[in-house]
Amino acid sequence: MSLHPHVITPVPAETARVARAAFPKGHPYLTFRDALGTIFQDEDFTALFPAWGPPGLPPWRLALVTIMQFREHLADRQAAEAVRARIDWKYLLSLDLTDPGCDFSVLSEFRDRLLAGSAEEGLLEKLLERCRVLGLLKARGPQRTDSTHMLGAIRVLNRLELVAETLRATLNAFATVAPAGSKDWHLWHGMNGTADGLKIRGCPGSRRNATPMPRPWGRMASTSSTPWTPRRCPRACGSYP
Repeated sequence: MSLHPHVITPVPAETARVARAAFPKGHPYLTFRDALGTIFQDEDFTALFPAWGPPGLPPWRLALVTIMQFREHLADRQAAEAVRARIDWKYLLSLDLTDPGCDFSVLSEFRDRLLAGSAEEGLLEKLLERCRVLGLLKARGPQRTDSTHMLGAIRVLNRLELVAETLRATLNAFATVAPAGSKDWHLWHGMNGTADGLKIRGCPGSRRNATPMPRPWGRMASTSSTPWTPRRCPRACGSYP
């Protein structure tokens, strides 16, 4: 496939009319096209295509389809079907309502060309450049992140879950060798020590809500394991490795 640059035409009048009627309150893809335009030009992909051969599909359209496909987590067949059937996609791609779209195989071929030409980051750079031109992004602005706090909270939850499940496994083992001492086991079994259970106590990322959990676990485990001490149950405890 060779590249023959196409002149990007405005959204067809019929497509625009139907899209506005279908989405009277607006739609992200309609807003995207109206505010940012097509972002890409065929000339941006000249280095990825040979100068001879049968003409291929406009790469600016394939680039936009790739972005929308990634945004919606679609397979190639689903993305090709969306180009054929969805009005919002046709609006963004400047396609007529009767346009049949493309075969799904061209999407993977286009991605292969991007990777072979090390041009995959160019899609993001062009989008960022367009946003900067429109004043939507500011260069070298401060960026805040809570990643450190999130990772710390996740580590706390992982440790709490490990403690709870270790105690549960230990008490299960003791209950197997000494069933007579497991009369209060249902109390411990009802306490959910997984990360999902911790969410019940409040925000899953809150250290304040999560750290008090080991105390009731420890009290319950100590109370439940009292009948299995070596003095009261020497044979059962002795048979446990």
